[in-house]
Amino acid sequence: MNYVAPRWLPGGNLQTIWPALYSRRVFGPRLDYRRERWAAPDGDFVDVDWMEDLSPVPAVGVKVDRPLLVLFHGLEGSSRSHYAEAFADFARERGFAYAVPHFRGCSDELNHAPRAYHSGDYEEIGWILARFRAQHHGPLIAVGVSLGGNALLRWAQEMGDSAAQVASGVAAVCSPIDLAAGGYAIGRGFNRLVYTRMFLNTMVPKALRKLEQHPGLFDGQALKAARDLYEFDNVFTAPLHGFKSTEDYWGRASAKPHLHRIRIPALVINARNDPFVPAWCLPSQADVGAHVTLWQPAHGGHVGFPHGRIPGHVRTMPDAVGGWLAQQLS
Repeated sequence: MNYVAPRWLPGGNLQTIWPALYSRRVFGPRLDYRRERWAAPDGDFVDVDWMEDLSPVPAVGVKVDRPLLVLFHGLEGSSRSHYAEAFADFARERGFAYAVPHFRGCSDELNHAPRAYHSGDYEEIGWILARFRAQHHGPLIAVGVSLGGNALLRWAQEMGDSAAQVASGVAAVCSPIDLAAGGYAIGRGFNRLVYTRMFLNTMVPKALRKLEQHPGLFDGQALKAARDLYEFDNVFTAPLHGFKSTEDYWGRASAKPHLHRIRIPALVINARNDPFVPAWCLPSQADVGAHVTLWQPAHGGHVGFPHGRIPGHVRTMPDAVGGWLAQQLS
């Protein structure tokens, strides 16, 4: 991906913030979704948004063979995130079916179980993709953005050769594949003041509502005192999902150490000026297996990649990543 940022939007922070708030997301008409609620294996639920105009429910016995693009969103994201709508617009142009499964608690309704979601949630990714595979007769490709990309890569790593029975290819966009490096970066300076505060403003209230659901699940006072993602993960994310501590969670959930285990085509794209993912922690091609392709453009910010005149648009990255995934279908 030979991406060059527009001159009017210099630097990783501006290339992160402006596209999420102001840039154009779609070239076609406004996107509508149809929501399905899936029962999870543990009795909880996951909400899946299908792009309405390309995902009619087929009659019994009718084969649907167009490709399906599945997007796993990032931390506190949804089907209405700027990148999700941009990928939907790409899918609409290509004639693909498109779906966004929401991680637990991210579809505007608190989930029921004493858990949420996390960066290494490959088992959750696994049953979701297996259900898509069972109900969709055409080829399947998947993209994960930020947190969702790391979890998707972890799924591919754990599945090994059998991943090919589910997906033709996967892509991870701006994913913190070294969670410790990303956690360190987002917990300092400007990042701490802006991005950490933004995430905690939604994550802490949801976690406290979870505590109301399940009294005694964690230390509420310690959570209220959390001032960065390290402290939040130590009180909430790690213990609720079977990790001993933040260090244990970040170490075991990171995709970077296991990239050589992937056995299906996988694209890993990271801008080298991403405020969340330091360039120094990114892998080289020598660090990954033959199935992994690395794109590391100098600019783009965190899931930004704006293009064009003010206010710009964010279709450049979905077009490039989606085009790469489409090539894996042949």
